[in-house]
Amino acid sequence: MSELLPPSVETVIVPRARDLGGFEVRRALPHAKRQMVGPFIFFDQMGPTRLLPGRGIDVRPHPHIGLATVTYLFDGEILHRDTLGSVQKIRPGAINWMTAGRGIAHSERSDLTWREAGGPMWGIQTWVALPKAHEETDPGFAHHPDATLPIVEEDDARMRVLIGSFAGATSPVATLHETLYVDVQLDAAARFRVPRDAAEDRAIYVADGAISIGGIRFESQQMLLLRAGDEIIVDAADASAARLLLLGGATMDGPRHIWWNFVSSSQDRIDAAKADWKGGAFGQVPGETEFIPLPEGP
Repeated sequence: MSELLPPSVETVIVPRARDLGGFEVRRALPHAKRQMVGPFIFFDQMGPTRLLPGRGIDVRPHPHIGLATVTYLFDGEILHRDTLGSVQKIRPGAINWMTAGRGIAHSERSDLTWREAGGPMWGIQTWVALPKAHEETDPGFAHHPDATLPIVEEDDARMRVLIGSFAGATSPVATLHETLYVDVQLDAAARFRVPRDAAEDRAIYVADGAISIGGIRFESQQMLLLRAGDEIIVDAADASAARLLLLGGATMDGPRHIWWNFVSSSQDRIDAAKADWKGGAFGQVPGETEFIPLPEGP
């Protein structure tokens, strides 16, 4: 990446690699340069990798408050379970939206059949902060299969509208804050336009391939923070295809405290959630006997 940036790109975030027990993710948000993009306060890329037969994902039950988790896969499969009794496999192109609100716990694993065969794993796990007025809302879970999410094709660009409205299409995913999330696949030499009014606060994450904006090249696994009010023209770089995510929404109503899996506008509320998890107040995830203990430290 060049040290120079086009006027429409404010800054670039290079995700940090994190090891989750032998499974590496790359975390773009939160970051020292930006806590949130619209309501998006956490952004991890899983893979791309291939899990060997007998291996799988095993994220034991853990709690959340004050946010909604959004899981989207490019490849692979994950089985979700939560304290509401939800049991749902997520596959490529679908959206799992779990509202934590006042408190929920869930697990994310590979089921037995998938684990025995092994296979590819590649996707994005994000959290969106809930508005202050809804931080203590009732927890909930919604699954949206790939066939329910609209696809728009324009000039060699294929856009799946995951959340919000874009290019004349609107996602069925219900949110508590204005949110935009679009999966964009560009053929070689294709062009993609982000209108001025697409969202108040927006970013592009390059998931695969390379793109150029204003003649400047950006490689995969980079998040580009876009200047508000500018029209952005994105080209697939070189002679190869590219895949990116457009994310953002209305600016959130103030910063948030983040500790472990808890997000809140109140530090006292996070302290209370720590005690609740330690004391078992979040409840049991049906079908699970394990859990992730509360981390030590402040």
